[in-house]
Amino acid sequence: MEIAQWTARVGHRHGGGAQRSSSTSRADRGDDGHNARSASTCDPVPRCQTPHVTSVVPDSVVVRPLAPACGAEISGVDLRTASADELAVVQRAIADHGVVVVRDQSLTPTEQVAVTARFGPVLRVPYIQHLAEHPDVIAVLKEADERNISTFGGTWHSDFSFLPEPPSLTLLHAVELPEVGGDTVWASQYAAYDTLSAAMQRLLDPLRAVQTGWPNGTRGPGPNAAVSRSVVMTRNDPSADVEVAHPIVRVHPVTGRKALFVNPVYTQRIEGMTDAESTPLLQFLFDHAVRAERCVRHRWRPGDLAIWDNRCLLHLAVNDYDGSRRLLHRTTVAGEAPIGPG
Repeated sequence: MEIAQWTARVGHRHGGGAQRSSSTSRADRGDDGHNARSASTCDPVPRCQTPHVTSVVPDSVVVRPLAPACGAEISGVDLRTASADELAVVQRAIADHGVVVVRDQSLTPTEQVAVTARFGPVLRVPYIQHLAEHPDVIAVLKEADERNISTFGGTWHSDFSFLPEPPSLTLLHAVELPEVGGDTVWASQYAAYDTLSAAMQRLLDPLRAVQTGWPNGTRGPGPNAAVSRSVVMTRNDPSADVEVAHPIVRVHPVTGRKALFVNPVYTQRIEGMTDAESTPLLQFLFDHAVRAERCVRHRWRPGDLAIWDNRCLLHLAVNDYDGSRRLLHRTTVAGEAPIGPG
């Protein structure tokens, strides 16, 4: 795993304009990010996680924030051939912004898997049919003639949050796109947690929520559900009914920051509460988590590679492009069991 060990130190500012990578440190590096902050801030990586300098990063790599709460655009790097220091720029930008869009990446499925492996162990996800010749790649596809149906990823969620060790990163590469529509939206769960009252934070910190893969289980959509035929998903599999409890608030293993870790697709209830107690609290969190000021919306162009951190973001695909074909290739990096504040 080339860049997870933070082999290069890269300074990065969160200002509104583009920022070329630099080896200079930030004056505010000591911010630990645990105090309540507004949704328009994005804390740096704490001092203990700061990368170390090995060489000067080329000036061609540019990181430009896309929204205050999360999201950045990266240009000037080819991830197939990037040096360790260039990859550290990307890793640092992911830590700072949650999701990055790396422009102009012309990747075959084989190359995308190789790029994914540079960020960590590649995870072969369950319950979704992969490309026949590339078992680590999923085709996120909706055909032009698929109308009035739900789309894959069309509800706010964190990928496979019901697994005992949910994925860390997801990589999504744009192959074929509608002329208009088909955007993806991400919501910062750092900002969601930071903007809760101190009393609500104290309530949530020790709690755990039960998650399942119910869409793939015995209580999932029936055979007549209006879902895409282009993304083949396992249905009626009892293994997806297994309940896994994760912290409602997870501490990010890289940044040390707290983030909400619940979503309306996979989170079923709060452990130790009745449904009458759990349901309204979860609904409040679902609504709070995706307020507009916590979000960034990306309009894709061919060759874009989005890389996002499922440990601190929710996302959804906007289903507004009936009559057009949309194809993206998705790969996933393995993660770890979520750890709460306690």
